[in-house]
Parts: sequence; structure tokens; C-alpha cells
Amino acid sequence: MTHQNVPGLTLNNGVRIPQLGYGVFQIPGEKTQEAVEAALEAGYRHIDTAAAYRNEAGVGSAIAASGIPREDLFITTKLRNGDQARARDAFEESRDALGLERVDLYLIHWPVPSQGLFLQAWNDLEQIYSDGLARAIGVSNFLPDHLQELTRAADVAPAVNQIELHPTFQQRALADATRRHGMAVEAYSPLGQGEDLSNNAVVEISLRHQATPAQVVLAWQLASGNIVIPKSATPQRMRENLASVSVELTARDMEQINELDAGRRIGADPATASFSQY
Repeated sequence: MTHQNVPGLTLNNGVRIPQLGYGVFQIPGEKTQEAVEAALEAGYRHIDTAAAYRNEAGVGSAIAASGIPREDLFITTKLRNGDQARARDAFEESRDALGLERVDLYLIHWPVPSQGLFLQAWNDLEQIYSDGLARAIGVSNFLPDHLQELTRAADVAPAVNQIELHPTFQQRALADATRRHGMAVEAYSPLGQGEDLSNNAVVEISLRHQATPAQVVLAWQLASGNIVIPKSATPQRMRENLASVSVELTARDMEQINELDAGRRIGADPATASFSQY
């Protein structure tokens, strides 16, 4: 399995993003280089990090060590919540940590409505974009009212909304609102942090397809049109996750997984999440 097998999606500004990437949330800084090198070796070409994860430098070291041409990689990072009033400086710090001239996607990590700063931050992201330092800009964890407020004020339409989305927490209304605004939906915690993999329907479908439960859930994400960034620290699991692009689910399989939605959020609620958490 190589990266050539991973489908791409075209964002609203024409930039292509690999639909399946590798996320480094909760990977300790000192272990990040090794993990990302293993992911690149497995065939991943899309890496997702954030300033709040404190592991951008490890991602940058892995990129430098890999020898893979920069144009073959898609690198995402995110603005820390406490830095919304100084987004340009924070972006430069991320760029330095990553050792990159430009990133492929830069996101506002959370709206933090209590701060009232995300429109100001977006102005800075638009400048970063117009300066050619990010190929695309977007948001993460924005709810429909945040999207409405942002898109009314924005000169550059956000390209992506990265949200918690997995079989037991499908956020259909938010995903629909995101797409209505012309944005791609990107799923984090796409496997429900492992909790959705023991579900009877998922296990049954995996046995039918001779696939792992994780491959089934990722195949469902891909067939639903979502960008997806599973995280694993073990190379074998990384390769298995990447191989999900070859799993073809039936309409009935898709329906069975769609029926698992239980409104079960794992992460913080974007309506109340504060910068102290991220």
C-alpha cells in the first residue's frame, strides 16, 4: 500500500488534499519524529498537527529526515486558542517549529466564542493566505452559528471545518452546514478513539469484508466524503489504516453504520471550550 492509492479531494480554492492523513494528537513531542517517519514510510503524505499538541518540531524533523519532496506532502497545523489575538506571530512560530516555508492548511483550532476573537484571527489568516504562506486556510470545531458569523465577514471562504466525527457522533447537521458553506468536512477522532470499533455492526461488517473494524470505519468515512486523520503509534496499525482505501462498503453497510449515531461526544464542546484547554 502506497500513498498513490489514497484518493484526493479538491478544496474550494482548487488545492488538492489527500483524503486520508495521519494525525499526531496526543503523541508526545519526543516520540513524534519516530511516529511521523513511520507514517511516511507506510505511505502517508498528509500529516495533521497543531501548536497545542506541542509536537510540531517533531513533525518538522521527520519531514526533513524523510527526503520526500516537499510538494508531495500536505502539512496541516492549527492556531492555539490563546494566540487568536496574535495569529500572525503564532503562525510564524509554527512555521519555524515545522521548518517549512509554507504550510498546506492552517486552521483556527477552536472558535472560543467567549473570547470573541475568531474574526480578528481570521483576518490574520487571510493575510497569511494572500502572502502565499498557507495554501489553504480553514477552521476546526466551528458550529453552525460560528460558521455563519465567519462566512458573513470573511473575504476568503474557509476551505475546511475539522470536527469530531465518528459512527456514534456523526454531527450530521454540522457536517451539512459545513458543506453548504462550500467547505470540506474533516473528521478527527474518526474511530471514536477506538470506542466505536467494538460495536456489533462494525465487527459484523469487518468479518464480511475480511477487514479490521478500523478499516471499516475509515472506509465509511471516506465513502461519506470526509477527510480523515486517524492516529496510531504502531506502524502495523498505520499500514492497516492506510489500507482502508481498498475497502469497498455496500449501501447496506453504509446504512448500518449511519444507524449507529448516538450523539456521543468524546472531546470538548466547541460552544464552551476555552483556550486553557487547548
